[in-house]
Amino acid sequence: MLLSAALLGLFAVLGTALVAFTYENTRERIAQNERDNLLQSLHALIPPELHDNDPVADRIEVSDSALLGSRMPQQVYRARKDGTPVALALTAVAPDGYSGDINLLIAINHDGTLAGVRVTGHHETPGLGDRIEVARTDWVLGFSGRSLANPAPEKWKVKKDGGVFDQFTGATVTPRAVVGAVRNALLYYQEHQEQLFGYAPDAAAPAVPAPEQPGEGKPMTPENTHG
Repeated sequence: MLLSAALLGLFAVLGTALVAFTYENTRERIAQNERDNLLQSLHALIPPELHDNDPVADRIEVSDSALLGSRMPQQVYRARKDGTPVALALTAVAPDGYSGDINLLIAINHDGTLAGVRVTGHHETPGLGDRIEVARTDWVLGFSGRSLANPAPEKWKVKKDGGVFDQFTGATVTPRAVVGAVRNALLYYQEHQEQLFGYAPDAAAPAVPAPEQPGEGKPMTPENTHG
């Protein structure tokens, strides 16, 4: 009886240890895969030959619900060459998409021009609003090289609203939301450029208070693309 109890106890301990080992090993692999995917996304916007640091490690969090579209902290990944700022990529939210939040990764060169924009998550209508995805059309590539001087801030609108950016046939709300969010991100960069590159990695920049805004949702994954 005592031997059986001891064996059962031993098996329980071994089983628990095996589960813990498997969980830790899986967790580390998932974290590494997520990091690799993020770095791949960043390199698509800021080519690795332009910087010699690790932008994933050179990261800070910032908050500005008015210009970055959410009360949740947003991530800023900095790229440097020999310690000199080259560009950064920040996450932002277009809260006024047709079907809710549109999550964006926006890369801005040190001179204030856009290095590129990618949609990282949305719930827009398949076949209409989902044309903001680079895998479906090249519409989002039209932001590259743009700045607050090209076009002027008042022209950062879709053509239907008097701006310079194309809208989609049957889907104006979605591109309108993205254009507005990218413009706001450029405004945020213009206002905080020095601080954005000055904060130490993993430090949180001071939050910019803003009134409560209804309808702010949680981040979405790229797989959730049905409206």
